[in-house]
Amino acid sequence: MSGPLQFKSCVLAALLAVGVIPVGAGVVHAQTREAPIVKEKNPPGDIPDNQVFVTYQAPQGFSLKIPEGWARKDIVDGAVFSDKYGEIAVSMRPSATAPTVASVRAKEAAELINTGRAVKISAITPVKLPAGPAVRIVYSSNSDPNLVTNKQIRLENEQFLINHNDKVAVVTFSAPAGADNVDQWTLMSQSFQWR
Repeated sequence: MSGPLQFKSCVLAALLAVGVIPVGAGVVHAQTREAPIVKEKNPPGDIPDNQVFVTYQAPQGFSLKIPEGWARKDIVDGAVFSDKYGEIAVSMRPSATAPTVASVRAKEAAELINTGRAVKISAITPVKLPAGPAVRIVYSSNSDPNLVTNKQIRLENEQFLINHNDKVAVVTFSAPAGADNVDQWTLMSQSFQWR
């Protein structure tokens, strides 16, 4: 690149660098992609085999077994339960049609990749749950930075999109990559019920 175009690019870069032109002022920038965090050798976050589960009855019209003692944060359309780096998030949204593998690949999976932290999707599959047919997304991602230490870890996640009438429940389980939560996540996903 040379001549007037190179000059304009240099001027624009200089103005952005010194703050004369605010970032985003009619200029499209490539999003900086976060690199995946290396999985820890002995990750924290296993849900113990002897964990006691309690049934959470949500005002949004669903119930779900969750580990006893986990912190709960209520959100407008559901709830988030957490303990250390482990998390269970449930949200509801209206939907005119039931999710399919194709629609989830085009919408929800694409959103995870575009808005998540170094998301890598490994599977999108239909599943049958007691609450009805669902689509499951299996993916890995980076955690948000710890507010105190700024540390991040690699997470493994399973997200279920469960349809009922004109609603979809989005149930997401997250834990440090390598933590052994397969049986517990199965128990919880199978416990989801519409009320």
